Amino acid sequence: MKPSINPNISIIGVAIDLGAGTPGVSLGPSAIRYAGVIERLTNIGYNVKDEGDILANRPISPETDGVKLKFLDEIARVNTELCNKVSRVMEEGRFPLVLGGDHSIAIGTIAGVAQHKKNLGVIWFDAHGDINTEETSPSGNIHGMPVAVSLGFGHERLTSIGGSFRKLKPENLVYVGCRDLDPGERKVLKELGITVFTMHEIDRYGMTYVIEKAIKIAGDGTDGIHVSFDLDSLDPVYAQGTGTRVLGGLTYREANLALEMVALTGKVVSAEFVEVNPLIDNNNSTAKTAVILMGSLMGEWLI
Repeated sequence: MKPSINPNISIIGVAIDLGAGTPGVSLGPSAIRYAGVIERLTNIGYNVKDEGDILANRPISPETDGVKLKFLDEIARVNTELCNKVSRVMEEGRFPLVLGGDHSIAIGTIAGVAQHKKNLGVIWFDAHGDINTEETSPSGNIHGMPVAVSLGFGHERLTSIGGSFRKLKPENLVYVGCRDLDPGERKVLKELGITVFTMHEIDRYGMTYVIEKAIKIAGDGTDGIHVSFDLDSLDPVYAQGTGTRVLGGLTYREANLALEMVALTGKVVSAEFVEVNPLIDNNNSTAKTAVILMGSLMGEWLI
């Protein structure tokens, strides 16, 4: 076991579920801490600093005048605070490890990292595309929009977080584990030429082939790799406690292998793990799995 590219980790919790359709992921950061994330990372050899949680308030109504997006004002506020905190952590020379919370927090995480890494690569583990906008979203839930926002598409209140520039380039983004895309997402993914490794490719070619290709896309010629890991990328057998479960996902070992291989690149500069919902979990098992996956990403070797 050895620390990865940066021996100093700052854990940032974001206690928000306003971007999701199912309440409870606001408890995710606490569940992950109870599952032993600090102890595990410390045992690997990291210097771990817990930065505490960014807390979201729940407005009386999800509506914002004139827009379809639910809880826009509060989600924009939380992500602005997260962007600033991630940027400060990186200024201090530390690795930001963000604990969600729903996946809307990727808006703030990536915006914060982009203050320091202008040509960022991203590996996005998810059952879903998260590349909807107000016009294409069936629900108006912002946790389905962070990729679009990071690419510069969407409401100005969100795309301007961290500065009015595109935080992510399509050619530096790769998806792993997708199996549920909305029609508008399929269209824009094809138009932008973004690489999507669905479960079909993983089944057909194996995780080793897929993740080698993903690392090349996100790592070659970039300033580093950000890993955004939604627990719903796993099959529900391994992640019961997440709100948008889709059958036929990654196995426990496939996910660990993927993150172990990403760790070996030495190029990871930031990460987030999201959508842990202890309200619908069984004995905090999904948070425990998340902690094991974090260990794999951060270079935890058996021998």
